[in-house]
Amino acid sequence: MDNQNYSATILVEQSPEIVFKAIQNFKGWWSEDIEGKTNQLNEEFFYHYKDVHLCKIKLIEMVPNRKLVYHIIDNQFSFTKDKSEWINTQLAFEISTNDSQTKVKFTHKGLVPEYECYQICEDAWSNYIKKSLYDLITTEKGLPNPKDKDGFNSEIVRKWKLK
Repeated sequence: MDNQNYSATILVEQSPEIVFKAIQNFKGWWSEDIEGKTNQLNEEFFYHYKDVHLCKIKLIEMVPNRKLVYHIIDNQFSFTKDKSEWINTQLAFEISTNDSQTKVKFTHKGLVPEYECYQICEDAWSNYIKKSLYDLITTEKGLPNPKDKDGFNSEIVRKWKLK
């Protein structure tokens, strides 16, 4: 059977170095509500979108200007029966050159159609990779989720981050 992990590819005119730095800048393309270092090997960071999606992620592999792999350590969705669908999945970014362009292949390893969140996650990743990350790389301005204007800092988020 074909690999059913979610995958998206973009081509840009920028160098692999620019692409690599942009990918590591999760605040610039995924969400302004990220706490921690997203660009240092073996470091963890925390992402949340209100209390809808809470996620702890660790950078586990880094080959400068070629590859980044992030491991989902912990995850919770408020909109699925199985709140932990992403746990032990990986976000892999492979960077290569294609003639005068740089190719980015993003694969969410373990995000498969059997997951209840798949359709929502597929739509979201397509937007974040093909639009927001692409824009960050090509214009230096991505479209991340904005920081919660209400200063969302509920007790559930504080407790969850400490797990």
